[in-house]
Amino acid sequence: MRIFVTGASGFIGSAVMPELLGGGHEVVGLARSDASAEALRSLWADVLRGSLDDLDVLRDGASQADGVIHLAFNHDFTQFAAAAQTDLRAIESIGRALEGTGKPLVIASGLVGLAPGQVVTEDHPFPSGANSPMGPRALGAHAALGLAERRVRSSVVRLAMSVHDDIKRGFVGTLIDIARQKGVAGYVGDGSNRWPAVHRLDAARLFRLALESAPAGSIWHGVGDEGVPLKEIAENIGRHLNVPVASIPAEDAAAHFGWLALLIGADAPASSARTQELLGWTPTHRGLIADLEQGRFFIETEGKN
Repeated sequence: MRIFVTGASGFIGSAVMPELLGGGHEVVGLARSDASAEALRSLWADVLRGSLDDLDVLRDGASQADGVIHLAFNHDFTQFAAAAQTDLRAIESIGRALEGTGKPLVIASGLVGLAPGQVVTEDHPFPSGANSPMGPRALGAHAALGLAERRVRSSVVRLAMSVHDDIKRGFVGTLIDIARQKGVAGYVGDGSNRWPAVHRLDAARLFRLALESAPAGSIWHGVGDEGVPLKEIAENIGRHLNVPVASIPAEDAAAHFGWLALLIGADAPASSARTQELLGWTPTHRGLIADLEQGRFFIETEGKN
């Protein structure tokens, strides 16, 4: 199939692209910049220049493809609501191009705030409004799932909070940077709140499997580690950086963690049992703590996150 991918040169996309190409698909990647376009061409992928604000470009890319994987999202959490609206408009535009075709659309979403303190399964619905930390982004997920009624084989992959490998570090990389800057590896409360995690390469394989075989209107979980206690993550960081580990009072979280304070106390364990059973997806790469133990997370390299 010829697949149109948004966010193709990003953290997840840069793993999804070779996964798709290795699976025999042709790929067209959306690129905002010359650097992104060159990175995609180096993989022997075709390039469509544009951004999520270029709705005509998105419709053209989708209409000329056999399927779409939508990964692009502005993760500036200081403007999260605006980013979620941009995401919603992009999904609606892609959906109009695919309507009535039966072609697949797979989008990325998150797990935070769905059922705090409970192990979230694929049966847990998205919130109907902005009633959780990730509520605004749920609008895009609802739009994608609703496309199933318009003959689009749409599905949503809900990714773990920590998507990681030993090259790119995601939210945990931000925790490491904060610990290095503040001289303490911090957590909140007793640190028992849990972050689910998944290796980036395992997540990439899941997007390919969902594209190829997920039924319309389905939800899947990109989760390898069901939930890693934040204190365990902080202790590992403290040991590698040789800094103390401490609980940060809730009233000081914003000053200590910056924008990450919005997520630092999240208790969001999640299961991927149904995803593994029905899509034949099995995480095979290292878990989060094993990746941390490799030590490469702690190499100071510009752009590592």
